[in-house]
Amino acid sequence: MKTIDTLGDLRGTRVIVRADLNAPLDGTTITDDGRIRAALPTITQLADAGARVVVISHLGRPKGAPEEKYSLKPVVARMSELLGADVAFATDTVGASAQETVAALEDGQVAILENLRFNAGETAKDEAERTAFAKELAALGDAFVSDGFGVVHRKQASVYELAQLLPAAAGQLVRSEVEALRKVVENPERPFVVILGGAKVSDKLGVIENLLTKADRIIIGGGMAYTFMKAKGWEVGISLLQADQVDTVKGYMEQAEKNGVEIILPVDTVVAREFKADAEATIVPSDEIPADQEGLDIGPKSRELFAEKIADAKTVFWNGPMGVFEFEAFAAGTKAVAEALAEAPGYTVIGGGDSAAAVRTLGFDESKFSHISTGGGASLELIEGKDLPGITILEEDAS
Repeated sequence: MKTIDTLGDLRGTRVIVRADLNAPLDGTTITDDGRIRAALPTITQLADAGARVVVISHLGRPKGAPEEKYSLKPVVARMSELLGADVAFATDTVGASAQETVAALEDGQVAILENLRFNAGETAKDEAERTAFAKELAALGDAFVSDGFGVVHRKQASVYELAQLLPAAAGQLVRSEVEALRKVVENPERPFVVILGGAKVSDKLGVIENLLTKADRIIIGGGMAYTFMKAKGWEVGISLLQADQVDTVKGYMEQAEKNGVEIILPVDTVVAREFKADAEATIVPSDEIPADQEGLDIGPKSRELFAEKIADAKTVFWNGPMGVFEFEAFAAGTKAVAEALAEAPGYTVIGGGDSAAAVRTLGFDESKFSHISTGGGASLELIEGKDLPGITILEEDAS
């Protein structure tokens, strides 16, 4: 991939940066600014080089038209605080406000344009429609830097088509993400331990299949564990279960055994009769979940087991919480895994999404982990071995 340095002298140049500023909001309050902070190194590098930096991003899932609750205004305010300088804001993406805002920029200044997804062309399935919108974006810049890792697995106008219309390079975040995740799957030091959690086993099928030939151990927790338990013939009560995936999971467990890959399931489970923060909880063996109860976290013996299996790992990849970490009573499993990773001497990668949110929510020092991805879906697809359009187009350009 081309780096920013290959774009030459950027002083006075309008550089469009596709960032991922999709921060979670409570009303207009940002509850986690991790993605905004992750965008700063590239934006600062460009501003310091004298570029006129035009930042574009999405937030939430508007339906191709403006919605106030999805405005990037709160992000602009936070970005200004973090940069220690005023960030200009255009109230549209390619209209009069965007054109005037970009035209008014001076060397080293930064502007953010309104939510890309207020334009239907950004996520259109029709390539011609996406290209038309990308051309409107390209008219606002002289060069393009792709730095929104959370969207590089999508063929979207600002990710794929725009990279074909301007001299393009990868930003610092995208480069570090790709390097970190490829290191995990292409050349892991061993033992290589994978920890998978989250709600649905179907979201991780491709990852499991790819890692059955690469990992030494696969630890399974979270909601997806109950499908594995069912595949072993255990009673899972009213726990989250994807019955249509049981046979697939059986096949994976058989393949793992043939390949010498150890699959580790929870040996005890925290259960309750209701999915509530204050539900009365008990701990039972994982193969004895009562018929009228559901598993909401891994139990204390499982936490110890998982920590033991992580302790000697030279490479660890983790994606997905071990339980309903948003409820304090059911956060202990996720916390225990995070603690084990923080203490592990090896190369530790947290694969974005809920895992990254959990680490921050539970108050962990992010520097204790080798890499925390900003893109859950993108990191999973890269680990799965898929080509990511937003990466492929930059590598093609480099050739």
